[in-house]
Amino acid sequence: MSGAALVLRRLQERGETLAVAESLTGGLVAAELTSVPGASRSFRGSVTAYATPLKRDVLGVDGALLAERGAVDPSVAQAMATGVRRVLGADWGVSTTGVAGPEPQDGKPVGTVFIAVSGPGGVRNVAELRLNGGRADIRKESVRSLLELLSGELGEDARAQDTEQNGGN
Repeated sequence: MSGAALVLRRLQERGETLAVAESLTGGLVAAELTSVPGASRSFRGSVTAYATPLKRDVLGVDGALLAERGAVDPSVAQAMATGVRRVLGADWGVSTTGVAGPEPQDGKPVGTVFIAVSGPGGVRNVAELRLNGGRADIRKESVRSLLELLSGELGEDARAQDTEQNGGN
């Protein structure tokens, strides 16, 4: 079972919903989620805030924070997750922001990615990723890592489930 399927199953079991805010992944998280039949039971929607002003104007990320630290920052990732949760009326919000390449951005090297989760009861989690590979690899690994982070918050260990599903050790 894919990470997206595990997340959606757990959300459905809990009667909760999810919204996604994406920057460097450009809609890949939403595409992964919507590839699962029945995703509409838990997935509310997504905002692809690729341009920095959209992070401020649509998701409510503080303009001073963006001006001071740039878009590739753990606090920005958390604000994006919290903002999309609010804007789309979901129980959970997740976000991606980072540098997929080929050039550094905001003084951050290629492969620097921040992923975040915002959930009910004040649940908040941000992870910094240092990824290698080309642009496509960085974006794909960002999606996988975000789904794994959310799965952990929902009480599912995606890796353990995957090993169990495939009969591995």
